[in-house]
Amino acid sequence: MKKIVSVSLGSSKRDHEVNTRFFEEEFHIRRIGTDGDFKKAGEILEELDGKVDAIGLGGLDIYLYAGEKRYPLRDGIRLMEKAKKTPVVDGSGLKNTLESEVIKQIDKEVLPLKNKTVLMVSALDRNGMAKTFWECGARVTFGDFIFALGIDKPLNSFQELEEQAEKLLPEIGKLPIGFIYPIGKEQENPQSANPKFFHYYEESDIIAGDFHFIRKHKPKKLKNKIIVTNTITPNDLQDFKDSETAIVITTTPELNGRSFGTNVLEAAFLAILGKKWEEVQKEEYLRLLQELRLKPRIEKLN
Repeated sequence: MKKIVSVSLGSSKRDHEVNTRFFEEEFHIRRIGTDGDFKKAGEILEELDGKVDAIGLGGLDIYLYAGEKRYPLRDGIRLMEKAKKTPVVDGSGLKNTLESEVIKQIDKEVLPLKNKTVLMVSALDRNGMAKTFWECGARVTFGDFIFALGIDKPLNSFQELEEQAEKLLPEIGKLPIGFIYPIGKEQENPQSANPKFFHYYEESDIIAGDFHFIRKHKPKKLKNKIIVTNTITPNDLQDFKDSETAIVITTTPELNGRSFGTNVLEAAFLAILGKKWEEVQKEEYLRLLQELRLKPRIEKLN
C-alpha cells in the first residue's frame, strides 16, 4: 500500500483520510491540518520523511507561475526542505495540466465559455486555469490584487496578469504566507470580506480559483453562479447550496465524499511514477489523467 500525506497550514477541522485504488494498487491518503502553525507543519514533515511515499503541501505554494516563469515562495521552500528523502509537491504540476483540461471540458460539455464573465479570485496560483479560461474566449477578471492584497485593481487580460506577476512575484514570494492567503482558523471563520468587492462576484457568471479565497470574500448569496474550485467538504457543498449557487465543479475527483487538493493528487501521481518532482514532465501527468479517466466532480445544487 502506498501512503500519501498532505500536510496543510489550514484548519485541522478539515482533516480527512481515505483508502482508494489507482491502477489496482491500494493508496492510503491522509490530510493533516496544523491550524496555521508553521513550526508544527515542519515537525510533521520531518517525522514523515522516509516513512511515506509522497507528501503534498496544502495551504501554501512552493512556486507561483507567470507564463513559463517560476517564482519561489519563501515559506513553501522552507517547508519543502524539511523532508530530505520523501518527495514533496504543492499541486502546481496538476494545476497546470489537470485544471487546464477541466476548463476545456467545461467549455465543451457544461457551458460554452466564449463571452462568459469569469472572476478568478486568485490566478497566479492557477496559471493553467487562468490561461485556459482566457483562451476559451471568456471575459476574465483576474482578482489577485483585489483579494490577495486588498487593492481594488482588477486585471482584465492574461498578458496584463503576466506583466504584473513579473514585477511583483519576486517580492511577494518573500512575504509570510499568512499575509496573502487565509490559513488556520481564518479558513473556518473568515471575517475580512470587504463589501465593496462583492460586485465582482455579482457581475460574474463563473467564480473560479482557490476555495478559501472564494469563501473568504464572497457575499451571502451566489444565486445562479457556477463555482470552479477544489478541496471542498460536504459542509462546504451545503454552504454553496444555501447561498443559491447553481453548480459547483471541483477540478479534482470525489474520494469518499471529499474533493482533496491538487497537492494530494499530484503526490499520488509522483508515487505512481516513482520519480522526483523535478523529473516529471507535463506529458506524464496528462498520460496518467487519461489512463485513470479522472473526471471533475460536477454538483448541480439549485
